[in-house]
Amino acid sequence: MHAHEVTTDAVLVRRLLAAQFPAWADLPVEPVDSHGTVNAIYRLGADMAVRLPRVEGGSKDVATEHHWLPRLAPHLPYAVPEPLAHGTPTDDYPWSWSVCRWLEGDNPAAGAGTAELAADLAAFVTALRKIDVTNGPPAYRSEALPARDTDTRAALATLRGVVDTAAATEAWTEALRAPGPPAPTWVHGDLQPGNVLLSDGRLTGVIDFGCMGVADPAVDLIAGWYLLPARTRQVFRTQTAADDAAWARGRGWALSIALMELSYYRTTNPVMASTARHVIEETLEDGRRRARGAGGGVRSPG
Repeated sequence: MHAHEVTTDAVLVRRLLAAQFPAWADLPVEPVDSHGTVNAIYRLGADMAVRLPRVEGGSKDVATEHHWLPRLAPHLPYAVPEPLAHGTPTDDYPWSWSVCRWLEGDNPAAGAGTAELAADLAAFVTALRKIDVTNGPPAYRSEALPARDTDTRAALATLRGVVDTAAATEAWTEALRAPGPPAPTWVHGDLQPGNVLLSDGRLTGVIDFGCMGVADPAVDLIAGWYLLPARTRQVFRTQTAADDAAWARGRGWALSIALMELSYYRTTNPVMASTARHVIEETLEDGRRRARGAGGGVRSPG
């Protein structure tokens, strides 16, 4: 998926464990079938996971997660990864890596969440926003939305004939007109299907905090388009107290992220590409609903 991506396998994991954490070296190691783009995941024994960054940028997240996750976890209503060990580079593997507690649950399909999941996600986002931001690091997506304009339009240029770029450009331009954010808060930064865990349709855990930090709280509103259909999106909006400006920025964040993901992963990660297509279409359909509402029809929640 990436230039300069390292190749990993279970044999490498066993060597790393034997050298740095020998107490775990004899436990079973199994690769996890994941569509994630930053880390290769291996299940270690019954209750642990090894995460090996695929590229150098992912290795920088290891220290951030080990420092901040134990501080955030007590304030959150759902399980988050518990770091257990911080691995260091070797001759076999060039970057920092980690061992964390395994969390059970299933990843949802894009846009399939119920009203109950919408409420669960809102509870998680709201709790995260309340945590003191003192000394918190800037999130991966800590920039203001207009700072993404050049890259978003570059992605649009690569997607002509793939998506409705005229409608997407109009939607993106509209998002840029939204008033700027209030004070920044803690955000997860990447509330996508692969980063949430469900049991019987309800949220049980949130994983992959590599994008976490302090940013515009609207960044986490992307969950409304990545994880929820239009019929339950309003529940999420209401329970996160998103005003018109925040909701417009959240829609813009979702559209921008999805455009860049589709441009980048269109031929290398079919699951990510499919999710991105879904999100793009959902954001554009929101615009169509608003246009129909303005024209006197029945206005659907978006």
